[in-house]
Amino acid sequence: MEIPYIFTPRKDTGMCNSKIAIWLFLASEVMLFGGFFSSYVYLRLGADYPWPERALPVMPGLINTFVLIFSSVTVVFAWVSLKLRKWGMFQIYMAITVLCAAIFMGLKAIEYNVKFHHQAVRLSDYTILEGHLDHIEGITDKKGHEVEADVIHVKVNKLTFSTVRFHKPWVEEMIRQAEVNKATITLGSPLKIEGQEVPSGTALTVSLLNQIKKNHLASRSNNAEVRTEALRDAWVTEKAKVGNEGKQGWQMASNVNIDMDAIAGQLKVETSSIVFQVTPPTELWFPQRDIKEGATQSKLRDDTVIDGEMLESPVAFHNLDAIDFRYVVMKAEEKGIDPEKAIENTWLIKNNEEAREAWEWNKEQMVILQEELTKGYGLDKNGKPNREPTLTERYRIGWQDFAAKAEKVNKGHEAFNMKEQFMGPNYEHRAPAHTFPHLHIPRELVFLSGKFTPAWNTYYAIYFTMTFLHGLHVIGGAIVLSYYLFRGKKMYQTNPEWLANRVEVGGLFWHFVDLVWIFLFPILYLM
Repeated sequence: MEIPYIFTPRKDTGMCNSKIAIWLFLASEVMLFGGFFSSYVYLRLGADYPWPERALPVMPGLINTFVLIFSSVTVVFAWVSLKLRKWGMFQIYMAITVLCAAIFMGLKAIEYNVKFHHQAVRLSDYTILEGHLDHIEGITDKKGHEVEADVIHVKVNKLTFSTVRFHKPWVEEMIRQAEVNKATITLGSPLKIEGQEVPSGTALTVSLLNQIKKNHLASRSNNAEVRTEALRDAWVTEKAKVGNEGKQGWQMASNVNIDMDAIAGQLKVETSSIVFQVTPPTELWFPQRDIKEGATQSKLRDDTVIDGEMLESPVAFHNLDAIDFRYVVMKAEEKGIDPEKAIENTWLIKNNEEAREAWEWNKEQMVILQEELTKGYGLDKNGKPNREPTLTERYRIGWQDFAAKAEKVNKGHEAFNMKEQFMGPNYEHRAPAHTFPHLHIPRELVFLSGKFTPAWNTYYAIYFTMTFLHGLHVIGGAIVLSYYLFRGKKMYQTNPEWLANRVEVGGLFWHFVDLVWIFLFPILYLM
């Protein structure tokens, strides 16, 4: 039986089945992305912190915009080529479309990679710092790479593992670090596993923890069964006592108790946590995102308890390429404090000469910028300027500003090469002209530290969610169009109009992908 209206249009709608289906699908997509855009606007207007403005490099987004627009044109040309029965031209235009999709995803991968390697720190006084971390000389990870200076150092003397939740890679890393420091991690007291005694002093291994975990779970299961059976017997006994009094279960519950002494011989020892000694006490480091630090006792996210002295663990920036005081200003205005005085009282301005010089330079630039705006836009009837510098211009010093300061030009007049438009500042290239601030921040002043990932703030959570979902649509559309390009020959030879309809449907989806990006680009990159 042949399915009707595969490539011939229905009389009532004027469309074939696939075109009706794609319009219904696109309607659901409009609701999906419409919800995302509406949520973005709502969260931005109601944000309780300074929303990042123009935080993304414009050049990659702009190029990607033109790439998608161009691909929307070529997919139409591919469809027209099929209508004209020009298979060769169809292949050329469709190949260009697929290539544009690859270029788009390549640029997006570069953009993501830059974000994943860029550090941000929020201090307890609300100053936000951005840049690249220094590496700690002499401390390496399991791959032999030097560790970035955003880790917690602890002189550990004892480790207490949760036998149920311990995280294998973290255990292996602690063993590795101890070996590097010529220390041992050994069992603190003897215990029995499946009837066999494990003596104190046994070295920590993942295999040993797995055995303890297996034994603990088996004991817990056995004890649960024993207690359940004892409780069942207690209920039977209590029911026999009350006889025909007709009491409800809740009336008898207070008299139903398990005789723990009677079942003590059937219960097995549960080992929910296990203690290991570190000999001699040695320094171990932990990523700050994985540990809740304390002066004498810290805790990992897998419930491992670390006993020992927390050592100095400063966050060290090798190159600081942005200072953002907008959060400081917002909090100062809430308290009725002069914003500039609040900034000058921050730890950064008081303790770093380069940052202090950059702030003074920025204030001078605001005077120049205000003069330019007044000259260009004039004054209102009350004698006030029609345009004033934005909060971002007043209170954020970016890497472009550091470059302008070093090149002795006014803010906004510095020159950048194309690589810097994509990857950010080229530190080596600009080193002869100026040095970005180098900074060591005491750990007690760090309120929040992390890369530019969804965990950093709401803006980046939305940015990664929306652009990643859009990227999946680009990949999905490219796969379908590639199928028509590389596997459509047979369909073309059987019925060219059938393939043309399929390409038209794929093109409609591709236009929608392009349209979504045209909304994403301005609200994320330009506003």
